Amino acid sequence: MENTLEFKNVNYYYQTPKDEIFALNNINFNVEKQQFASLVGPSGCGKTTILSLTAGLLKPSSGQILLNGQNKIDTKKIGYMFQKDHLFEWRTVWKNITLGIEIQKPKDKEEKLKLAEELLKKYDLFGFINQKPNSLSGGMRQRVALIRTLTLEPDLLLLDEPFSALDFQTRLSVCDDVYEIIKTEKKTALLVTHDISEAISMSDKILVLSHRPASVKDEINLNLSGETPLKKREDKNFSSLFDKIWRELTNEQKEN
Repeated sequence: MENTLEFKNVNYYYQTPKDEIFALNNINFNVEKQQFASLVGPSGCGKTTILSLTAGLLKPSSGQILLNGQNKIDTKKIGYMFQKDHLFEWRTVWKNITLGIEIQKPKDKEEKLKLAEELLKKYDLFGFINQKPNSLSGGMRQRVALIRTLTLEPDLLLLDEPFSALDFQTRLSVCDDVYEIIKTEKKTALLVTHDISEAISMSDKILVLSHRPASVKDEINLNLSGETPLKKREDKNFSSLFDKIWRELTNEQKEN
């Protein structure tokens, strides 16, 4: 299978007023095309740093990061979903979703506007295009944020704890919605989360990171039954996978 993203021997250092911090230690992993991968690890280990490097916001101190086999990050090929949806309250749903098109002014603008309309209809949001974000539920806001990203047709989606601001019940529902959209649209995704259950239920592969300087401690490939993340939680292997990852992270804390 073709890789969308590949980290090869990536190290990252950054400077503070007092010291040089060694953040990432020889990171190696790949995310295949249309694969959903997750990063889990101790707080402060460098998960978001990996996303920032992938997005081209930071540059590795050494090693290579390949996007579609190219050692050059094309930021237009990467979509980013943050902890907050960052919808502008003074713009309508339609104006929020087409903001990226408005800013980038792509040559195929009309095609992208048509795609935005199709996605809104496909995922039951077209009836809300003239409403403001404050009239939407938390789950609907996240769907709007995701569709805004998808209208620019990225090859890779980076999800930085996009459900953390939601209550537990809404979070489960939105995980299902986002998972369905990403899989239906055949997108490649890399999720950062502190929630082990969330990672297991949504992912094809989980990368377990060590304490800083982070390295890939384990790579777990998943094949759980169930069509949605909520249904995958009912798989007989779910609890044993949770225990395995929990032990790895707990042992990591004890060692440090």
